This record gives sequence, C-alpha cells and structure tokens, in this order.
Amino acid sequence: MKIAFLGLGNMGTPMAANLAKAGHDVTGYDPATPMPAGVTGAISAAGAVQDAEVVITMLPNGAILRSVAAEVIPAMAPGAVLVDCSTVDVDSARAVAEQAAAAGLAALDAPVSGGVGGATAGTLTFMVGGPDAAFATALPLFEVMGQKAVHCGGPGAGQAAKICNNMILGVTMIATCEAFALADKLGLDRQKMFDVVSTSSGYSWTMNAYCPAPGVGPASPADNGYKPGFAAELMLKDLRLSQQAAGSADADTPMGALATLLYESFVEAEDGRGMDFSAMLPRFEKRSRG
Repeated sequence: MKIAFLGLGNMGTPMAANLAKAGHDVTGYDPATPMPAGVTGAISAAGAVQDAEVVITMLPNGAILRSVAAEVIPAMAPGAVLVDCSTVDVDSARAVAEQAAAAGLAALDAPVSGGVGGATAGTLTFMVGGPDAAFATALPLFEVMGQKAVHCGGPGAGQAAKICNNMILGVTMIATCEAFALADKLGLDRQKMFDVVSTSSGYSWTMNAYCPAPGVGPASPADNGYKPGFAAELMLKDLRLSQQAAGSADADTPMGALATLLYESFVEAEDGRGMDFSAMLPRFEKRSRG
C-alpha cells in the first residue's frame, strides 16, 4: 500500500518504520525529524500525500491536526483515507472528519495505547472512530503497527475511548500511589501490600502491571528512576482532554477533575515534568496530610 506518514516524532518514527519493514511504500514528512530507514522524505506535507492511498498523522494536539488537515485534504487523492493517530480533543477529530467528508474522502480518528515501546514492537492498541469501509482499508496497517484495533463507532469515538481510558488510568495511578504512601506510614511492607492487593479487590493495571513502587511487582519505570514510559506531562494532557470533553458533554467527572489538578501541580509546580506518571509515589511519600 502507498502510505504518507506525517509527524515522525517518538511515536511516529517507529510506526512508519514498521510499515516500511512490512513492505509498504512509505513517504514521510516532519519538519524537525529525520526519516527512519525505509521511509522516503518529502519536502512538504501536501507533497507527501498526493499519491497516497492512506495518510497517517501523529501530531501533538488538535490545533496542529486541524492545520495539517486543512493543508493536506485538498491535496489527497480521490478515495484516500486520512487516519489520525494523535490523541486530540473529540471536537477536533469530528471537525477533521467533516472536512474530509466534504472533500469526498474518509477520515478515521485512531489514537493509540502502548507508548513508544509498543510503537517500536508493533504491539499498539488502536481505538478507532469513523466509517466501516475506511476502517477496513486501514485495518491491515493497524495489524502491522499494533496487536489490536477496536472500531469504537463513528467520528470521534476513538478519541472518546482513549480519553475515557486514560482518565481511569490517571485516577487509578493516583489511588495506587496514595495507598503505597499510606502503607509506608502504617508500617506495612510494600511487598506484602502488593501480594495482597494484586490478588484482591484492589487489583488494577497500575498495581499489577505498572507498579509505582521500585522493586515490587514486574519491572516498571519505578525501577529505572522513574524515567518515563508514559510521561507525567502526557498524562496531564490526556486528563485535560477528558475535562474538556466532560465540559462539552455536560458530564460530572469529579475524580477526573481532581486527578487533573493533581497532575497539573505535579508537572507545573513541582518536579514532575520529564518523569514517569507513576512518579506520583515519591511525591506522596514526601507529603503530610496538612
């Protein structure tokens, strides 16, 4: 398949490389990043997409997505599919889908879960919104770049699924870190706490698979000085998106709102920027109730 890939940062570079390794003809464009092996560079985004059957974007935010879409949709070939793998606000995803439809094209919002490790290994999960036929066209590419693709519904449904998932993740990580800090002050051994909680009703992904306590449970960023697998500032971005969506939908999300405030303080007023989002544990260790 002939593919254009726009946005070759930490996530986009290995995703594009995996498509090229699988034998696809990949043309890339990124103003700040060199092309990975097997990917042909273009001098502009519009130039990259002209002959592509599928255009994939991996961009920082909704405003940039809207700008890039406005540039490339008029240049895309008839019948091509635009697949946005960025994590952006639902309104931007739906606006781009409407713009593509007006031009006779199809668009999918397809944010991912799995981080840089999953992008490199080709084990991402894709949460996809958009038309059935476009999903069928893109599915072979999702299967190269990931291990699972879930068609969640119409335009914006993929972003909605990602935002809801990561709101749960942020809230759960805070609760897990709070519990370890409380256990410390109660004199409970961390390994004993893990042994109980990981097999009891407190079971969660943040406890069992991504434990924030060093030396406890499977290897995680906590065992590597909290160097980010998923950076705290990216969690803050996703939590802010959840609250933007909650405002648009008139949804009451008090735990999501509080998690957003806590990560905002951690990233912007404390030492959380550049740390893994599980570094909330040492934050709570240093704090008292007052």
